[in-house]
Amino acid sequence: MRALLAVDETGESFAADLRGEGVDVVAVVAADTPASAAADGALGEEGDVFFAALAEVEVMILRVRRATLTDAVVGLCDRRGVRIVALVGDDDDERVARSFGLLTTIPVSGGPPAVVDALPETGHLPPPLTAPAPDGPRTIAVWGPHGAPGRSTLAIELAVELARGDRRVSLVDADAHAPSIALALGLADEGPGFAAACRQAARGTLDARELTRISLPLERTGVDVLPGINRPGRWPELAEARVTAALETCRTWVDHTVVDVAASLEQDEEIMSDLEAPRRNGATLAALRSADMVVAVAAADPIGIARYLRGHAELRSIVGQTPIVTIANRLRPGALGIDARGQVRRTLERFGGVADVHFLPFDARSADAALLGARPITLAAPRSPLVAGIRRVVGEAILPRQARAADAPERTGLRVRRGRRPLGVTS
Repeated sequence: MRALLAVDETGESFAADLRGEGVDVVAVVAADTPASAAADGALGEEGDVFFAALAEVEVMILRVRRATLTDAVVGLCDRRGVRIVALVGDDDDERVARSFGLLTTIPVSGGPPAVVDALPETGHLPPPLTAPAPDGPRTIAVWGPHGAPGRSTLAIELAVELARGDRRVSLVDADAHAPSIALALGLADEGPGFAAACRQAARGTLDARELTRISLPLERTGVDVLPGINRPGRWPELAEARVTAALETCRTWVDHTVVDVAASLEQDEEIMSDLEAPRRNGATLAALRSADMVVAVAAADPIGIARYLRGHAELRSIVGQTPIVTIANRLRPGALGIDARGQVRRTLERFGGVADVHFLPFDARSADAALLGARPITLAAPRSPLVAGIRRVVGEAILPRQARAADAPERTGLRVRRGRRPLGVTS
């Protein structure tokens, strides 16, 4: 059995004893290397050694402490199909191991013989490497018109919700105008991120292993994040062909990829003298064309709906027959008056041909708590009606359901009132 040893200063002697017991120890790293490498993307020589060894072993023998066993480490080992053998020093270490599902723990005092005896019955069993293809769309692009209708917030919450049920999910910030995913989640935006993925895709060196290395795990969610560019001036790094190639590689990496894109859909070839030069909106167009489904967000107010209608026709011309899920976000009666939901439905159907609309409530308190804590709303306010609404959208529109009959009352129970002018439209 091939193993990676991550312990303290006695690592080399511990490895020699394990080899004497018949265990093939591929590499020895410090106990805190897995946690720092999983969080920071393997910066430094020892991080590179760790990732190289992780691709070859079946087991990682880890000296468990609160700082060395993290969500990122467990998620990384799950994706690589590596079992974790927990070495503990006291009751506190054992509680940490058990909190992550490592039911079999080995006292450090037991030495290599105790490790060898426990190897066949390690408690952490990752999912199989050859998991069946997931139901539902592989790549989901989240678009919305200008005016901040809630694209980035919805992209974050969709990714977190999709990650429920042991699905592997990535969240990509492909907004070349105003990237905000890293800022909203308190993640470092100085690392490689999606721009690095695009550069490697252009060279043909991007694969699932490299995506794992450069992504940032979103704690307690199971979502891997590829942050966007940290300055809008870097937009040429997100060239259209690069984005297409990077998103195609993401299909081999995770079950679902949620992509946050910018609002602008203009194709400005006619004003460019160099037809091969990168386009500012190339990243958005590439993501939309690569998507299996587009989630289109409209602010549920007169201005937001009017802007959505102006952009919807252009969006449809870009994505062709790709399904578009329309979401009216931040629904509140104060901005629309009586029968706010009905007004939005009638306006979108009459002027945009959009017959199926999903609504999300306005919940400023939960959104502010998430922004203050730099984490998803699902973690900041798990009982928020907004979280419940997003969960309903995922179940009804994004992932397939066994029965659709239960949805009929919500979609057909509203009567159309004649003689009223739809909102956001002037005569």
